[in-house]
Amino acid sequence: MVNLEQERNSNSLRDKKYMEKITKEDLLNSGAHFGHVSSKTDPNFKDYVISQKNGIDIINLDYTLDGLEKALQSITSTVEKNGEILFVGTKKHAKDVIQQEADRCGMFYVVERWLGGTLTNFSTVKKSIKRLHSLEKEGSTVFEDLTKKEILKLNREKIKLSDQHRGIKDMRRLPNMIVIVDGKTESIAIKEAQKLEIPIVCIVDSNTDPALCTYPIPANDDSIRTIQLLVTEIANAIIGVAQKNKKAEEAEKAEATKSKIEEKKEA
Repeated sequence: MVNLEQERNSNSLRDKKYMEKITKEDLLNSGAHFGHVSSKTDPNFKDYVISQKNGIDIINLDYTLDGLEKALQSITSTVEKNGEILFVGTKKHAKDVIQQEADRCGMFYVVERWLGGTLTNFSTVKKSIKRLHSLEKEGSTVFEDLTKKEILKLNREKIKLSDQHRGIKDMRRLPNMIVIVDGKTESIAIKEAQKLEIPIVCIVDSNTDPALCTYPIPANDDSIRTIQLLVTEIANAIIGVAQKNKKAEEAEKAEATKSKIEEKKEA
């Protein structure tokens, strides 16, 4: 369950206007600048470290803002073309935020253990999802003429599949981009996305190689407030594009209707 403090932080961030950008002060207040202990710093991350304090890496937030800006540009461009985004965050600190924000912007998510082959063996995953849909369908013939023991077994299967595919059961094709919290934890997801050449946006801490991601966002991936801040900004950008697309579609429909009315008058 989301605690009240996290929910208040989430609501305050959502109330921001979509065009309002995150500032360095916002990042500082969330603790985004705190990395891991210096002994665990990935060699490729050193350029993002501005200093050390008490043996802890201090991340240069100018790079965080720059990485976020580049990521948002790519995400909005993808969504403008009706692309789909998959959010991934299975660590305890990220689960609630990922699910809430992905739901809010109408995209897919994975918050339980990443199942190997979710991307690279998607055809099999789709079959499993199809099976889930058949078990969830009311009045399904799957349950006809079965004993209580067999029905109980099917219900257990339904619960298991529901947990496995929560957040992606309506995903009918591979995502056009994935957004990841903690590249270290989600290394399997990253490898699968790389193999399929799916662009990766990733919040990376100082113990992670930023080169693994297409669009790295260097920041503290253990801070709930930092994760909330960055993921909310991404969700806001997606919602902003969706609203823009909807207005454009409505304008096109209105124009088409107007043209038909004028054609009838002329006739």
